Amino acid sequence: MRDKVTKRWSTYEPFFIALGERKIADIVITNHAILRYNDRIGPGNSHFDAIASMLWECLKQGRVAPYYRNEQDVYLIDGDIVMVAEFAELPGETDLEGYPLYKMIVVTFLGKMSETMELRDLKSYYSWLRHSRRTTLMKNSRKRR
Repeated sequence: MRDKVTKRWSTYEPFFIALGERKIADIVITNHAILRYNDRIGPGNSHFDAIASMLWECLKQGRVAPYYRNEQDVYLIDGDIVMVAEFAELPGETDLEGYPLYKMIVVTFLGKMSETMELRDLKSYYSWLRHSRRTTLMKNSRKRR
């Protein structure tokens, strides 16, 4: 994403975009994230380039925000799409002031809040999910005995 040429001659997009305290210079999308994007969000045949350019545009326009104030893992795109991302420092890469640049690793897309009501409160959803899995495991272990 760093060296993407714009439509005018000899002009380039900024090579990093600030997201919170981090300056994002690259986007990595896992295969799992591509599958989840195609299943839950976009058209069924989106590929890496389409998803990465959409994310880059959203970052440039400030349409990506943290889901919770102090969380650094879960992000909202356009206030609707829930995305899980991790960050890794790019070795040897800094901005003009000497601060490190990061790559954003998109782990998965959880879905759209407008379509999946459970995504509106992730903490209670995941606690319910853990509880239901635990009870299912306990029931299955009783059946085996």
